[in-house]
Amino acid sequence: MPPKSKVDLYAAIRRDSRAGLSNRALQNKYGVGFRTVQKALTSVWPEPRKKLPPRKTRLDPYKGLVDQMLRADLTAPRKQQHTAKRIFDRLVAEYGAVDITYGIVRAYVAERRQEIRIAAGRGIAKAFVPQSHRPGAEAEVDFGDVTIRLAGQQVKCCLFSFRLSYSGKAVHRVSASGGQEAFFEGHVHALSVLGGVPTGKVRYDNLNSAVAQVLGFNRARVETERWTAFRSHFGIEVFYCRPGIEGAHEKGGVEGQIGYFRRNHFVPVPEVGSLAELNAMVDRWDEEDDARRIRSRPRTVGEYFAAERPLLKPLPVEPFETGRLFALRVDRYSQISVRTNHYSVPVRLIGRRVRVILHASELVVYDDGVEVARHERLMTKAGSRLVLDHYLEALVRKPGALPGSTALEQARSAGKFTPVHDAWWAAACKAHGDRDGTRALIEVLLLSRHMPHEHLVAGLAAALRAGAMTSDAVALEARKAAEADDALTLVLSEPAEPDRFRQPKVTSLTERRLTHLPPDTRPLPSVTVYDQLLRRRRPGGRPDPEEEEP
Repeated sequence: MPPKSKVDLYAAIRRDSRAGLSNRALQNKYGVGFRTVQKALTSVWPEPRKKLPPRKTRLDPYKGLVDQMLRADLTAPRKQQHTAKRIFDRLVAEYGAVDITYGIVRAYVAERRQEIRIAAGRGIAKAFVPQSHRPGAEAEVDFGDVTIRLAGQQVKCCLFSFRLSYSGKAVHRVSASGGQEAFFEGHVHALSVLGGVPTGKVRYDNLNSAVAQVLGFNRARVETERWTAFRSHFGIEVFYCRPGIEGAHEKGGVEGQIGYFRRNHFVPVPEVGSLAELNAMVDRWDEEDDARRIRSRPRTVGEYFAAERPLLKPLPVEPFETGRLFALRVDRYSQISVRTNHYSVPVRLIGRRVRVILHASELVVYDDGVEVARHERLMTKAGSRLVLDHYLEALVRKPGALPGSTALEQARSAGKFTPVHDAWWAAACKAHGDRDGTRALIEVLLLSRHMPHEHLVAGLAAALRAGAMTSDAVALEARKAAEADDALTLVLSEPAEPDRFRQPKVTSLTERRLTHLPPDTRPLPSVTVYDQLLRRRRPGGRPDPEEEEP
């Protein structure tokens, strides 16, 4: 077996030489020359390979000129220094360097500029100083972008990360946007998972959700009022990093954490039906990450966090409303406009002012303190989210507007308006005409306010098979489906019994109404009070004196 390396070759030659082989025999055995055998017998280490001289380039005659321009930049104003493009243009125009390319100049300037600055004492090499953190004292917060497939569409979301500096324990939350409401909700979720608040500083970028203005001295900031109230409520002490890329190095822990979390849990791109489903997965991933070790640490993240958690400050008892409150007027399309998007509300509220609370992933509409609508927040701009149920009262008067309505199209896309609905609707229009058939469908849709969607679909299917094109028949069949589900649930919850063959019973609509009416236990009305109005009259028409009151 031939030697694997030159060190092994030298060791083999020395070993065979000690065994008595001659110089000629060593040369023949290992296929080397006389000089190689002599070097192996002289030293156990091969001589290092000589470095080749730098390869000549077409820029060599002009490197002195480039260095001269870069040294002149040391005393020039910051905004009037040479760029690589300006140096290239000067070499071509002033010195006739037509045989060089811009790429060669740019590569040389990128390397040589920093060397000249360091040699002149104007800069230092990039260095990172290791830091130590006390348990429960410090944390870092940041947002990152992630791409997911939500309900079949590829969208970009915001990933919030709150990381404890000592243990490396991080809590994440995905939201539709990186607005202030998502910033606050991410904090509330993270602090509730961690079970407390850091006792020291929490490092932040200069996010618009927290900072209204960056002042140019002593890291001073003008904070937004809601952020000041929020951090005062939780007792958070803030530390704002420097703007730009330099500030990112001041909270490198959370910057690297977001990259690690994205590479290890969002590859491949996850496909989910809702953000709530995705956040449930994110919570599970956070728990799994407690078992990992950061670099060469002797213990896991979860073990460090177990020692850190008792040192956190307790959470406040009172909750903090994280949503943004708006007072909006409902337009004639029964919609409200929130952040360039439109959301529907019941038509009875047209022209009225409602209160809207905007959260990170949803918005809730209130009228006189009563919730009237709840929508999942849109991730696009100039979009609309309409609920068909909000327009039913108007469609009863205008049934012809239903086929082309946007709310119906969105209900089909969301699976709320099924092919069973379409089949029953077509049969009803064929039996009663377009107007009356559509009104019958709207009456069926109104039933969804009082019974589950799956029971209503089952009722529509049963009524369609029976040829019953009325809302009463659909309601009857839907209630039968509900009772069948209840009976099945009861049977599954009871102990197993021998199978019994039961004859199905067909109940008429009239019989069902009579048998399901509650018993009338009210007393019969009394007519005694009305007897006082009756008077016995004499033949002349006047009342009997005996009947007159004294």
